[in-house]
Amino acid sequence: MKTVYLVRHAKSSWDYPHLDDRDRPLKGRGMRDAHLMADYVTQQSDVTPRLYSSPATRAVHTAMIFARHFQIPLDSVSVKEELYESSSDQIRDFLQGMPLRDDSVMIFGHNPTFEEFIDRCLHQPLGRVPTAAVACLHFPVADWKDLDFEAELLFFDFPKNLKAT
Repeated sequence: MKTVYLVRHAKSSWDYPHLDDRDRPLKGRGMRDAHLMADYVTQQSDVTPRLYSSPATRAVHTAMIFARHFQIPLDSVSVKEELYESSSDQIRDFLQGMPLRDDSVMIFGHNPTFEEFIDRCLHQPLGRVPTAAVACLHFPVADWKDLDFEAELLFFDFPKNLKAT
């Protein structure tokens, strides 16, 4: 069985209109939300997943916050160009290329791709995936190359939910 955590980047700042989309940083709220969600996920899991991020600054920064909470070196976050402006098919293809030895991976990326990927895997709409949200999917395959759009949702949460409790 393979587990995939999809983490939408935390809230980014629009305060720098001259910056390219890839270069937008996290807002202060985004940093706080990323820490909140990273703490939540590390409490939910007894396994440290392999971390992969889109090259967008906001996604990489979110991934680095999670890496710190998992107490793993920041350079263990693999930045992958194909995770920026990707489609749900490209996410599936990316996952199919994971090393067999890794049973759990965490991908930091973007909407609408994550919403589409999750909806295809669950065969029903999950709804909006807000910034810093985490969806944990369990795929009934032994080898990544056999992964397709068929998964069970283990959990889905986001900062506003956790702040309300």
